[in-house]
Amino acid sequence: MAIVYDTYQREEAARLLPLLKVDDPQRVVAVHDGYPVTAAQFIDHVERVAALLPEASAAVNLCEDRYAFLVAFCAIALRGQANLLPPSRAPQAVEEVMAAHPGCHALGDRPMHPAPQRYHVLPPLPVDASATRERVWPSISALQTVAVGYTSGSTGTPRPNTKSWRSLHASTAGNLRMLQQVVGERFSVVATVPPQHVYGMEMSILLPLLGDVQVHAGRPFFPADIAAALEAMPAPRVLVTTPVHLRALVASGVTLPSLAAMLSATAPMPPELALDAELCFHAPLLEVFGSTETCAFASRRVTADSHWSLYHGVHLHPQPDGTQIEAPQLDAPTVLADIVALHDEGRRFELCGRHADLLEIAGKRASLGDLTRRLLAIPGVEDGVVVQLDDADAIGVRRIAALAVAPTLDEHVILDALRASIDPVFLPRPLRRVESLPRNETGKLPRAALLAMLAPHVAA
Repeated sequence: MAIVYDTYQREEAARLLPLLKVDDPQRVVAVHDGYPVTAAQFIDHVERVAALLPEASAAVNLCEDRYAFLVAFCAIALRGQANLLPPSRAPQAVEEVMAAHPGCHALGDRPMHPAPQRYHVLPPLPVDASATRERVWPSISALQTVAVGYTSGSTGTPRPNTKSWRSLHASTAGNLRMLQQVVGERFSVVATVPPQHVYGMEMSILLPLLGDVQVHAGRPFFPADIAAALEAMPAPRVLVTTPVHLRALVASGVTLPSLAAMLSATAPMPPELALDAELCFHAPLLEVFGSTETCAFASRRVTADSHWSLYHGVHLHPQPDGTQIEAPQLDAPTVLADIVALHDEGRRFELCGRHADLLEIAGKRASLGDLTRRLLAIPGVEDGVVVQLDDADAIGVRRIAALAVAPTLDEHVILDALRASIDPVFLPRPLRRVESLPRNETGKLPRAALLAMLAPHVAA
């Protein structure tokens, strides 16, 4: 058995996979500073940057402009190095990732003060419409590690996850198949999420590399900027976003250019928000389900069906403390903390919560996800989260706490509204109103930041 596996490893290591899908050298890969960038021009940029990189095994890709990130991502991979994707751009997070990869360097598209050690700034990337390609297009080894993505820290300390080029090819095939069934073979993408996050990398970096997709180079944040970015892209258009960003977009009342679809991840999509978004923007709201460990492996349209549909070749095996997943992008089965119930001969599933989110107090059960959903459903609550604290009380029960953004309500009103919909043993104490939650760039809530906000109230 070991001999067969070793043979497979050697064959995979020798197999080359294209860095870029090329059916036409003039295929538009991205729109950068208002100019379309062709495949030929893009590879010229990649090879020029790759030639400037120092010798190393890995590089932290800190580029903010999405096209610059795309060029740096491929240049780093072409040099046989891995893209290190820290959980945030905060100096401490970058330092921790670099310390875990001795000898690595960092690459960005603008000066930084202070800058990480061995920090290099990308050269200008001018667009030359006459760029052509007449030689072999670059490929890299199927088993080369091209990225190391870090979990967000929403459930604890960020953890690294390596991604081979074979794995990313396989996961992208699933994403392309899912989107193409809804919007067609070719489409353009505008994303509000950073490319350093695995979801952002999947949907705004890998899609234009491996499909007939072009991406807007910016990362628009304000509703008017999102509308302008979509206007700059050809139809059919897909907006890649998160529930937090989508909620702000719906509340703004902005008018968007025609959309073929909206795509969301990083947190469960409230059905009410999905319906509002579809009514506002006249396009289906799709969700993808996955993790940093697995990449996306299922999708749904929650306004039509609350169950998730698995991608081709994916299989789930429920276990007492989670779910084992087999997927084309995984070298071996992986166990996730999510609890699921299978339907339709295992091709669809219902998400029942995460093992770590399940609560049992006084013989009664609930989940943090459902408690948070009920908090957010209260009129006047603009944002919020329910968490379980680390320390137990005198009888061994870990207390429930909550933070709520609700400018027009006081804490007693919020608690009274919760009391009407949940069992009293799960009422959060303390519950505190705050001006905002410490969400990261993708809208997730690092647990350490939440506990720090709650600490003064817990002590009191």
